[in-house]
Amino acid sequence: MALINVASREIHCKIVYYGTGYCGKTTNLRYIYRHAPDAAHGDLLTIATENERTLFFDFLPLDLGTVHGFRVRFHLYTVPGQVLYERTRIAVLSGTDGLVFVADSAPEKLEENFQSLIELERNMRQVGKDLGDFPFILQWNKRDIPSALPEATLDRYLNRRHVPSFPASAITGEGVFPTLRAICKAVMTRL
Repeated sequence: MALINVASREIHCKIVYYGTGYCGKTTNLRYIYRHAPDAAHGDLLTIATENERTLFFDFLPLDLGTVHGFRVRFHLYTVPGQVLYERTRIAVLSGTDGLVFVADSAPEKLEENFQSLIELERNMRQVGKDLGDFPFILQWNKRDIPSALPEATLDRYLNRRHVPSFPASAITGEGVFPTLRAICKAVMTRL
């Protein structure tokens, strides 16, 4: 749920990057952090334990305008993708305003991506939200690997809701900012 700071005339929105372990969520956020103007973002914070990590930073896009005279500031998060951290993922999803599901394009990851999407739907219901009525997009990451599944295959098996999807390579940055712009605009539209 977006938080409104009347004193600073800002609306704070939370966007979560969700997906399997090592699908590119962290790489997306690190790329955004490194390539966005310094004035547009706060510090990159990492909450790490022995076996998991969650990244966070706030991001103030310079070209998305205002909502009723308020600037919109986005707080970007990743979730740990490993299966045993489901409780952490639910906690990070709490209060989210928009979701990017990052899918690994490797053929051997298709079933794992599918199971992670099912878990995401279940976890969103646990925090009182329905993906069918929520700012949600898909990113087909790792398009740079030679064995990457065709986008049409990923779309057929993973995009049951027919939401916008973006090909990407978080390592090279291809598709990273278009994905971010799309989810920011979807969140702003809902505001």
